[in-house]
Amino acid sequence: MIELDAVHYAWPDAPPALDGISLTVREGEKLVLLGANGCGKSTLLKLMNGLVAPQAGRLLYQGEEVTPARLKQGAFARRFRSEVVLLFQHPEAMLFNPTVRDEIAYGPRRLGLPDAEARVARWAAALRLEALLDKAPFSLSGGQKQKVALAAILALEPRLLLLDEPAANLDPWASGWLVDFLLDCGKTVVTSTHNLSMATELGERALVLGEGGRVLFDGALTKALRDPALLETANLVHRHRHRHGSSFEHAHPHTHDWK
Repeated sequence: MIELDAVHYAWPDAPPALDGISLTVREGEKLVLLGANGCGKSTLLKLMNGLVAPQAGRLLYQGEEVTPARLKQGAFARRFRSEVVLLFQHPEAMLFNPTVRDEIAYGPRRLGLPDAEARVARWAAALRLEALLDKAPFSLSGGQKQKVALAAILALEPRLLLLDEPAANLDPWASGWLVDFLLDCGKTVVTSTHNLSMATELGERALVLGEGGRVLFDGALTKALRDPALLETANLVHRHRHRHGSSFEHAHPHTHDWK
């Protein structure tokens, strides 16, 4: 479905965020991006969504190269934007409409879909947002904003979901709903996280990124999680001193999940 061929990208006045990444994601696959903050996970998702362009290498969607010029061509842009969606790590970056109803309806309305209001009703019900439909998104809690942003992209009924730390602000019910939905939706999903305890619920294949946007591992998620040296290199676990009782002290790797 989507392919990266030796892709490089660096933000201005910064070291490479992605350094020669090659990656193929097949239709229906559930891929989990693992890595510490700053390793390039968010940049990779933005690139796959066409929000930034490779400075070297190529991005292809269903065999067609995605470039800034192609994304200005009406038919291709319409198809790509309706089929490939990105949930930002910080939902405030996505929310700009006066009401939750308008936020969820925005994408379908822009695409001229005749059932925009039905889509709003469907996804508001699925994510328990009915009581918030006439409220301003900026007035909501962090978890509510995350659910609105999620409903807004799901209303497009896309083929490829790119999710950047999607459960970071969600309550336990919403996190469980999201995991169940992703398991059963039949869509291609690429999810970034540094929460190792949740990673196994999000997919079966892992891409582990290290410092400087380098690929440290691409393979079975369970294999990656059983490799302490790999996780330590990726800064997903860390080693520090640990005290047992009043006198016995030693050092070993620790896993800590961040909210």
